[in-house]
Amino acid sequence: MGWLSKIFKGSSHGISERNYHGNYGEDPNGYAPSTSGDMWPEQGSEDIDRAIALSLSEENQRGAPVIDRALQLEEDEQLARAMQESLNLEPPPQNGHGHGHGHGHGHGHGYQPIPVHFPVGYRICAGCNTEIGQGRFLNCLNAFWHPECFRCRACHLPISDAEFSMSGNVPYHKSCYKEQYHPKCDVCKNFIPTNPSGLIEYRAHPFWVQKYCPSHEHDGTPRCCSCERMESRDTGYVTLDDGRKLCLECLDSAIMDTSQCQPLYYDIQEFYESLNMKVEQQIPLLLVERQALNDAREVEKHGQYHTPETRGLCLSEEQTITTILKRGSRATGLVTGPYRLRRRCEVTAILMLYGLPRLLTGSILAHEMMHAWLRLRGYRPFNQQIEEGICQVLAHMWLTAELKSISGSNVASTSSSSSHTSRNPKGAISQFDKKIGTFFMNQIESDTSPVYGDGFRAGQRAVQKYGLEATLDHIRVTGRFPI
Repeated sequence: MGWLSKIFKGSSHGISERNYHGNYGEDPNGYAPSTSGDMWPEQGSEDIDRAIALSLSEENQRGAPVIDRALQLEEDEQLARAMQESLNLEPPPQNGHGHGHGHGHGHGHGYQPIPVHFPVGYRICAGCNTEIGQGRFLNCLNAFWHPECFRCRACHLPISDAEFSMSGNVPYHKSCYKEQYHPKCDVCKNFIPTNPSGLIEYRAHPFWVQKYCPSHEHDGTPRCCSCERMESRDTGYVTLDDGRKLCLECLDSAIMDTSQCQPLYYDIQEFYESLNMKVEQQIPLLLVERQALNDAREVEKHGQYHTPETRGLCLSEEQTITTILKRGSRATGLVTGPYRLRRRCEVTAILMLYGLPRLLTGSILAHEMMHAWLRLRGYRPFNQQIEEGICQVLAHMWLTAELKSISGSNVASTSSSSSHTSRNPKGAISQFDKKIGTFFMNQIESDTSPVYGDGFRAGQRAVQKYGLEATLDHIRVTGRFPI
């Protein structure tokens, strides 16, 4: 039967060329092999008939036994299997679309493409909503994509990497995702590193929401002595003569010497008069450096001082104070001089730390003024929580009134002011003033110390319930807040 095999192999070669050289996806019927008898040439059929007749004649001449029907059927099946294996035909799909990863299908290349299985149905690109023909495609996010249609939401370039990141149902390059969503440190401007557990860990100021690397809490990164924000690498802070750091926004309204503070002192006195709490005595107000304030605190015999740093003092003792007479250039080069305190009443002076913004200086001054008012009105010494608490209530009241004044002046001057700054008789008012004023109020309200924090909240409740005058009368008699 060797000759029969040779014919089938030759025919197989012709059918193979006809099948794989078709144009996939363009003419789905052009490459489908025929299943009718027309596939065999007429001359070939006559040759086969003659060959079969000659073979039977030879067998009869040799006297071979007659083959029974079962054996004949078995040989027929073997012949059919041989023909099928020799032809090695696998009809392609009639629609001409499939899962192709080969190159150059239907583009006239001279090599034979690798046959693959083509599932039934069309693939629609989720990016351009058009049909995906032959060629490369992506199967991800439960959809099919042209490679050029699967793009990063950030840079809009195709994603060709083996890995990519997701935000919701939106794909990103891993690098673009990090740039878009990985938090950066507001201090060093670098990506905040992950901790040993692989989680992003950072610190944030509870009011300003300034995010920064945990390492900056221990690497000496300075904070503004007023607003507490950390100094960022691209914004330098001013260093005061006593070593404190001041951000540029707080510096804009900072009060730097004793004479500059006098108008604010008069404003506080007017505020007390509006509450029927006029301070009759003329109490010296002095701005001092940090060391002079600490030295005066050591001399003073009584008083509760707020940690971590004292910013104001109401003095009752005679002593000599080194006060700031004149500010130098910007925030350095201060001119100082001695000031001798004389005891003419229960209060000898009010000391204030220099270099703080106007609203912070004013709230501290309102607090210390309340100490002076209590002593001058003959209130006997009582629990520190009660005294510091009611002083914080007055500081908070002044800030509230001042912020209302700022808001009113900004509304009144909208038509004539710039978007950043407006002016009232008290000086320049910036948008930052309202923000930092709210911060100072928040500091008073959220203070966790038993003396200043708890004392303020107890005093605030009493004043809101009974009024300031009734609360002060109750304190005079009982030494406690009314409940």
